[in-house]
Amino acid sequence: MLFPYFFPVAQITFLTPPERPAALVDTQLPEMLVPAVMILAVLAVMLLALRQFRAPSQKRRIDTRPRILVDGSNVMHWKDETPQISTVRAVVRVLEARGFATGVVFDANAGYKLRGRYLNENLLAGLLDLPESQVFVVPKGTQADPYLLGAARDIGARVVTRDRFRDWAEAHPEVREPGFLIRGGYRNTGELWLDETAVAPVRKKA
Repeated sequence: MLFPYFFPVAQITFLTPPERPAALVDTQLPEMLVPAVMILAVLAVMLLALRQFRAPSQKRRIDTRPRILVDGSNVMHWKDETPQISTVRAVVRVLEARGFATGVVFDANAGYKLRGRYLNENLLAGLLDLPESQVFVVPKGTQADPYLLGAARDIGARVVTRDRFRDWAEAHPEVREPGFLIRGGYRNTGELWLDETAVAPVRKKA
């Protein structure tokens, strides 16, 4: 039964109607209708509870956009060879505007380079104007490369970076495939560029 989950049984009490004065009998509902009314009331409560129970089980909207991961610790050095969170934010904005689902992976020391202290996913996500779920900081004392490449493989994503990952090419031969690693940088004019062939705007299906 569903309704006790929302309305404890102890709160639903069935009472035998008290005897009525004879003078009032004719003005009240016939005794035989009382149980029917009570049954209808219980059914109404159950229906309401059922509707509330089903609401959370509705399927979430699936994100079908193509996925790209940003090598945050690499990208943040693209402008003037100086670590800047604004550089990563600019790359993410371009990718999102072109129709990609974007995630960012950082080394554990990224916060020290950017702000002089450790920054977790929540803090870096705030700096990037992204949900925390789209940012990952690898555990301290470990390299970001295997996490980044492993995640890209698991979710079918490509990677924005200047790194060639030569040390990981045997375990991840996809790094040699054209278009898997997406290069970019800043021109002398200060304009951000990305490999236009790899990050052409995604066409929405009709």
